Amino acid sequence: MTIEEIKELIQIVNESGIAELEVSRGDSRVRIRRNLAPKSQEIVIPTAPLVAASGHTSVPGTSVTASPSVLTPPSPAAPEASTDNTIYIKSPIVGTYFESPSPGSLPFVKPGDRVSTGQVLCIIESMKLMNEIESELSGTLIAKLVENGKPVEYGEALFAIDPA
Repeated sequence: MTIEEIKELIQIVNESGIAELEVSRGDSRVRIRRNLAPKSQEIVIPTAPLVAASGHTSVPGTSVTASPSVLTPPSPAAPEASTDNTIYIKSPIVGTYFESPSPGSLPFVKPGDRVSTGQVLCIIESMKLMNEIESELSGTLIAKLVENGKPVEYGEALFAIDPA
């Protein structure tokens, strides 16, 4: 494999957003990995002002881009607030999230459903392959964290489950 081919592969990895690429040709093998640093989050809360660590409040409905530790968390009554024992099922691959086996059919699971270990929760399409994502534990599904048909990253939280 030539240097030019390797440079082309690096460019493909950077442009596509994939985390890792491995190519083998004969006795040559190249693995390219990207270090995906955590991104800042955009937090939008239209119902209550945010109180930053400095004590300043923002206007409701505006967005704030910051590290999550700088902002006070939403009230525990908010539906997106998690309890101490909430477990997150994360995406094992990069791809497109699908909540049902085919368009127009019922989703595999919905919030409030009781799930068991090994139960299919969703499908992630990656490189034209449909990968069934199974529950790693039994519990009650608290929330779906991704919209149907949206892209997901490796390690992105897909579901919140209460194991109780």
